[in-house]
Amino acid sequence: MNFEETLAERIGEAQSVLKAYLPEETGFQKTVLEAMNYSTLAGGKRLRPVLMKESFSLFGGTGELIAPFMAALEMIHNYSLVHDDLPAMDNDKYRRGRRTTWCVYGEGMAILAGDGLLNYAYETACRAFDLLETQAGSYRAVSEALSVLARKAGIYGMVGGQCADIQAEKYPKEAITEELLLFIHQNKTAALIESALMIGAILAGAPKEAVDRMEQVGQDIGLAFQIQDDILDVTGDQQVLGKPVGSDEKNNKATYVSLRGLAAARREVDRLTQEALSLLRSFDRRNLFLEELIEKLVHREK
Repeated sequence: MNFEETLAERIGEAQSVLKAYLPEETGFQKTVLEAMNYSTLAGGKRLRPVLMKESFSLFGGTGELIAPFMAALEMIHNYSLVHDDLPAMDNDKYRRGRRTTWCVYGEGMAILAGDGLLNYAYETACRAFDLLETQAGSYRAVSEALSVLARKAGIYGMVGGQCADIQAEKYPKEAITEELLLFIHQNKTAALIESALMIGAILAGAPKEAVDRMEQVGQDIGLAFQIQDDILDVTGDQQVLGKPVGSDEKNNKATYVSLRGLAAARREVDRLTQEALSLLRSFDRRNLFLEELIEKLVHREK
């Protein structure tokens, strides 16, 4: 298979894992369960669970121990999107070509759907303990993976980055420093990617030094991904992207491009990508698909 065929297969596997762990829509709480599933199955690249599985494979992991964490991380990612779309946040009415959760189910139910996905993610990840009866792994590794999942999604990860992002909206554009912008990107965007790569390594039994290197890979990818997003908002084709271009300038939003310029932004994407690939190639094993996936992600056109 070529890269695109392999990627489609990996995305299909991640989708199947996610569907297997989503809640059944029954009981007096049926509406919130429907809203949770509606938002989670609205599409998406399934990037984070795919990266997690590839990291798991890179360090020799086999079996189904990774599956609950793949589903859990995607639930956390989607809870954040449900809340991001709310009127109090980004006030978006469409995502991935469909009406956003709050537009379909109302604001109150969308808030509960996000809350439900976040809580259910940890319920799902905890099911990995039950799998230890039949799958290779250790209680210590599952516990460590849970800790990473919680921290990277929380106040010292994604939520912290979202907080800084909301606060930054109150500042004049010229007051946004590169340090603040990188903090937002490192936490709001990169933290869950770091989580994916770290958890894959942890559950495969990788040593701490390797897990730390995978955390750096995740940060590099996350930053490069976000800077490329900023570049595409300036240079991209609206029909290819599937969303309006020039919105950052229109909204007077500080980005890496507005702070450093287009040429410097492109150089930084290349530098971060090469650093990530160099770290990946420093291990005894290689995962060529993962390396190509990273290159495709950060040099994408949409």
